[in-house]
Amino acid sequence: QVQLVESGGGSVQAGGSLTLSCVASGVRSSIDTMGWYRQAPGKERELVASITIDGGTNYLDSVKGRFTVSRDNAKNTAYMQMNNLKPEDTGVYYCYRLIRGAKYWGQGTQVTVSS
Repeated sequence: QVQLVESGGGSVQAGGSLTLSCVASGVRSSIDTMGWYRQAPGKERELVASITIDGGTNYLDSVKGRFTVSRDNAKNTAYMQMNNLKPEDTGVYYCYRLIRGAKYWGQGTQVTVSS
């Protein structure tokens, strides 16, 4: 069973930075993708960033240049560095791991950015 444990959320003022971490355990796979979705109140969940096992990345247009996703395969951990945070980045951030078509989720961590 795949488990994902997130950490690193919090409250910051606009322009601040946070780093999210996601530690994966359970199913071992040499082919997977990890990343984060976020969900703001009253809005649908949206994909923020993803990274493949070999380091290929993808970003939501609104976070390009501000967020950086990375991973340490030896530690089964993904990271997302979030800089120059904006109030519209506020939401619950969910780590995910995609293995052979199955998506697994972390518990979510709250990010609140005040103006």
